[in-house]
Amino acid sequence: MTHPIRPDRQRENPATGAELVVLRFGGRATPRSLAGLPTVEVTAPADVDAALDARRLVVLGTHADLAVVLARLLRADRLDVEVAHVRRWRARRARTGTARRVPLIRDETGAVLAGVAQWLPPEPAATLTGEAVVDDTTLFDGEVTGVRIEPTATLPGLRARVDGGGRRPRRWVTGRAAQLGTTGAVVVRDGVRAARPVRRSTFYRHTRGWLRVQ
Repeated sequence: MTHPIRPDRQRENPATGAELVVLRFGGRATPRSLAGLPTVEVTAPADVDAALDARRLVVLGTHADLAVVLARLLRADRLDVEVAHVRRWRARRARTGTARRVPLIRDETGAVLAGVAQWLPPEPAATLTGEAVVDDTTLFDGEVTGVRIEPTATLPGLRARVDGGGRRPRRWVTGRAAQLGTTGAVVVRDGVRAARPVRRSTFYRHTRGWLRVQ
């Protein structure tokens, strides 16, 4: 049986004293191997802060949820905390796996990318117009159907490519940063679409990586 910690009771039953804390998003079921561990029910990003003193955090949620956790760690300067993502790893390994530092990819807004980002045209059936570069390599200059960006487990930190739009996608280009200048684009981070189009967007490797349990 897990012990949920509600935000209004954190002072009575803080997660900060535990070695390992489960962060449960969306009321997901807790795997049996994680039963009995202190658990924070996350309904808002600030709820994560109750567990930032733990040695290891176990995230039950999507890549977008994992990105929220990493962003809170980045904001609090706690990238020494180990993080396991149960959606990708077996629950038992979340307790026993080894943590390895991997690149942390963020953007100019402070949001962290855990899985996949996209630069898309603001309107359906339109094209993305502008120029994008990865470090010193031009990714495109003109019009494309969209761009996909992903973190990598090793340096330099990320990779990006132009989507094919029904044709074969172009090759991946790796680098430390991917930058876009455009007449208008929608940024999608880990499946979450930004509210408003932008004219500039940058994803880049933070100076320090995060500790991924694997």
